[in-house]
Amino acid sequence: MICPHCEKSLLRKERPNNVCSNCKRRYALDPKTNPLQISDLRIRRVMTKLTDEGRVPCTPGQLWYALSRKSLRSKRTESGCVALFVAVVATIVGLFSDTRFVVIAGCVVLLGAITYLGMLAGGLRRGRPRVARSDFHKDVLQQWIGVYGSPPPGLVDDRRHPQPGPIPAGSHHAVLLCPDPSIAAFLVAAGLPDRYGLALAREVHDVPARGPVIVLHDAGAHGLLLLQRARGALPGRPVIDAGLPLRTMRGLPNAVPYRSGKPGRAAMAELTARGHFTRGELRWLRAGWTFPLIGAPPARLLAVVERIAERVGMATDPQRRHAAAVGFLTWPTTGER
Repeated sequence: MICPHCEKSLLRKERPNNVCSNCKRRYALDPKTNPLQISDLRIRRVMTKLTDEGRVPCTPGQLWYALSRKSLRSKRTESGCVALFVAVVATIVGLFSDTRFVVIAGCVVLLGAITYLGMLAGGLRRGRPRVARSDFHKDVLQQWIGVYGSPPPGLVDDRRHPQPGPIPAGSHHAVLLCPDPSIAAFLVAAGLPDRYGLALAREVHDVPARGPVIVLHDAGAHGLLLLQRARGALPGRPVIDAGLPLRTMRGLPNAVPYRSGKPGRAAMAELTARGHFTRGELRWLRAGWTFPLIGAPPARLLAVVERIAERVGMATDPQRRHAAAVGFLTWPTTGER
């Protein structure tokens, strides 16, 4: 491991208790001892990328997902118990010479091996993060803060940010419906709601009685149902889908989904009744897979939401429509001066 302070390469024995034997300074995370197998330098590199070198903010949820991508891709199995079981049975087999016992025990070992290979082939642990999102602050950020005194530069603590709540009924703003607190905190920190006059709502029942509604959602069963239920609960209202498109996301080689709680039968019945998804997509959704918004590159996500907010704003604001019509909001075309 490279020391984040003096940049010396250290063997495990040269960094006892997360202290560099060269510069005697303490560091936060050792890849050999933390479940995400990350170091302080890796967090800094990932933060630089997520914040676009400090141009945009980043939330713990976005950082958690970026650091979990590698483990989410791998087909992990908890093979230790299987290996121990096979070793114990093999030892017992060696202690006895009874042919029948050897045959029976051999069958048990074979069954265990087949089960293990089946787990590998099916990737039963694939898509399960090594550190739960709810544990990320305790298992990673607290270690960092304990050494450096504050979170990594550019990280916005979504627990302390104003979260979406009920919107006044008389509001004329367009509404951004976003149930994920990390994404809501990210957009607020980036100044998007203030810039475009957007009101934030966390649930459909928080949305006021008028104005267009922009729905930001994951590409998973619960996110897709949010869009469907918003349109059902707000008849006659413009409801704009600004979420991750499932079919497109599944076709991207670098997009990494994860598995959470499986949707219930009623939820799947709603999605099936819509008639929009293929059998393969419904099977994927039923297994609990999702592409989360926190997995989208923050700068790209912000640019997409800004474009949608701009279009919605021009559609609802007469003054902005007039400005666009006379050219104040357009770039000059070729030949114009």
